[in-house]
Amino acid sequence: MFKTLSAANLTRLMVGLCGCGFGLTLMLRAHLGLSPWDVLSQGVSLRLNIAFGTASILIGAIVLLFWIPLRNRPGFGTIANAILIGTWANLFITVIPVSSSYLQSVWMFLTGLLLVGGASGLYISANLGAGPRDGLMLGLATKLNKPVWLIRTLVELTVLGIGWAMGGQFREGTIIFALTIGWLMQRSMKLFAIKSR
Repeated sequence: MFKTLSAANLTRLMVGLCGCGFGLTLMLRAHLGLSPWDVLSQGVSLRLNIAFGTASILIGAIVLLFWIPLRNRPGFGTIANAILIGTWANLFITVIPVSSSYLQSVWMFLTGLLLVGGASGLYISANLGAGPRDGLMLGLATKLNKPVWLIRTLVELTVLGIGWAMGGQFREGTIIFALTIGWLMQRSMKLFAIKSR
């Protein structure tokens, strides 16, 4: 059951989504690779000649359509996630320059990764609904009666392959993201769960 839409929960959600948008933009500008879903967003943005954040919003909307046969019920946070992370990314892209050196790229990528991990834990702690992509994977796991890790792996490999074929960044950062984001999010969720008591 979701928490009520209190000022505290709404603040957690909004700050978390803004932090995710900022972190994703840092990783995008670092040019060291992106998360699988963001590789797809970048590929779509290149093919359709639209902004990265707009592509992310479009993909989020399409993913929500797949919730219908899975009988997933979106929460306020689900819709906010689908719209605001991409919106924030579009805004931050206008002020964050592209990295000018490999060392700066590493710094930008790692900072972005830490921000996404921490901000994800913050907005999840608001408990106002799963993001479109997470809800899709949980719904598929339930519908197919398969482990979440298996469904997540298959879905993310699929979107990564499609995004890479469309020109999205698949580099060392993509692998680092895949190996560390789960741990970072878990630590962040524990941190914010303690603070919310």
